[in-house]
Amino acid sequence: MKIIRTARSMAAWSQRLRREGVIIGFVPTMGALHDGHRSLVRAARLQCDALVVSIFVNPTQFSANEDLSSYPRPIARDRALCREEGVDACFEPTALDMYPEGFQTTVTVPALSRRWEGEARPHHFAGVSTVVTKLFGIAQPHLALFGQKDYQQSLLVRQLVRDLDLGVTIHVRPTVRERDGLAMSSRNVYLSPHERRIAPLLFQALQAGRQMIMSGVSDVAAIERIMRKTIEQVPAIHVEYLAVCDPESLEPLSVVLARAVLLGAVRIGAIRLIDNLLVKMPGGKSRAMS
Repeated sequence: MKIIRTARSMAAWSQRLRREGVIIGFVPTMGALHDGHRSLVRAARLQCDALVVSIFVNPTQFSANEDLSSYPRPIARDRALCREEGVDACFEPTALDMYPEGFQTTVTVPALSRRWEGEARPHHFAGVSTVVTKLFGIAQPHLALFGQKDYQQSLLVRQLVRDLDLGVTIHVRPTVRERDGLAMSSRNVYLSPHERRIAPLLFQALQAGRQMIMSGVSDVAAIERIMRKTIEQVPAIHVEYLAVCDPESLEPLSVVLARAVLLGAVRIGAIRLIDNLLVKMPGGKSRAMS
């Protein structure tokens, strides 16, 4: 596996392969890789000739009070996982290489960024959309894979690829979960044993909402009440939002007529967890994300 540390070297590597007709797949990450990332790498490996994984803790998507300095960076373990899964190149740029002196440009997707995670973390999505645009320009992939756990992020990336004609095919893969349902996340390592035991309540709340929809309940207020009640049985969990939304626009629904996405964010101590479930009303039409 090739370790590439500069944007110039990464671009040269990709340009050479593209001239040879090689199909390049790409999995962008911030490192601290887990089985959720592994599933993305394995899915990408089946669809491309050469696979790039980026490992870059992007400072522009962290607010001043967030965990940039303490974000886990187990680079040796991350590289080992990539080697095990047959990754061809690991792109590990520095912040200075990605954002050199005089860097000014920001990419935004305003409508998809304004609610939910965008409201809770005001600068987050500008950082995400800017770094993803840069990474696509540097790695020049034909296809890129993202996880459904970050549902709002996946919609934003698909929108900016369409709007800017970036020529990258985006695939969104299902959330990978622990046995008790907790969505895998690099930040789960921060949870204390007690916090880890109660963390699956977020998924259980979303499941309760989905069960109501599957049983024919369409009233969103009732669905959101049962989701909130599921979590509020444990006072240590603070609900930031639990919402039933349109799966394309992320606008809140009042009635579920066909498809919906259930979104949730909670805080347990200092740790913030997000999750989601896609669901359709029985008899409603469904369209898979791809």
